[in-house]
Amino acid sequence: MPNTNASFAPVGRINRLEEQIQKLAVLMHEDAASERLGAFDDETEQLLVNLNCQDGTWVETYKYAMLGEAEAMVNMPESAQEAMVRDRYRKSLQQRRQVLLGCVGYLVEVEALEAKALGGEDPEDPPL
Repeated sequence: MPNTNASFAPVGRINRLEEQIQKLAVLMHEDAASERLGAFDDETEQLLVNLNCQDGTWVETYKYAMLGEAEAMVNMPESAQEAMVRDRYRKSLQQRRQVLLGCVGYLVEVEALEAKALGGEDPEDPPL
């Protein structure tokens, strides 16, 4: 019986990442959010370290996204515009979002495998 205590609801790994994505969406609409963005980045890096997504690969990718240099890592097409015309700030925010969404997708797959493994016996194989 999950969640028997009505005053307590467990917060899953995916929920924590989705909260970060929502915070980032708010920051994307603000222009001068350098202090808040720095705090957000620190919080997000710590979360990715705690989740240990793919043995630190997501943390490294997130660090590249903070610099706006993670196009290939997050499968974002590179713009055909000249380098001087690009908005690096917006680009880095989009890449941060892509990294977090990628980590969510990865954790969805992992949790599905965990649920299957914890589901009990395979219905095709009779018990011994």
